[in-house]
Amino acid sequence: MYAVIESGGKQHKVAEGDSIRLELIATEEGSTIELDKVLMVHDGKDSKVGSPFLKDAKVIAEVLKHSRSSKIKVFKMKRRKGYRRTLGHRQNFTEVLIKSIKK
Repeated sequence: MYAVIESGGKQHKVAEGDSIRLELIATEEGSTIELDKVLMVHDGKDSKVGSPFLKDAKVIAEVLKHSRSSKIKVFKMKRRKGYRRTLGHRQNFTEVLIKSIKK
């Protein structure tokens, strides 16, 4: 069984036991969260697709940790003008473990 959820403006395909990184969610580590923006659920036989979300479907997840991803470099340059800027960015994320999918 798997589900497609929306979190942080992105869509994620999740199954029970998966560990995924979501945009930062303001909860404590070790707590349980309920993701109710479920777009689709497939259980092996049939699929349910929402428009845009399914009403009764929920994904239960446990917050494992909050952290920051590795640094990416942002380089800006305008040719022949002597303009060069280097910036770095680290995105905050929340890592969650999918416990169950309820349809």
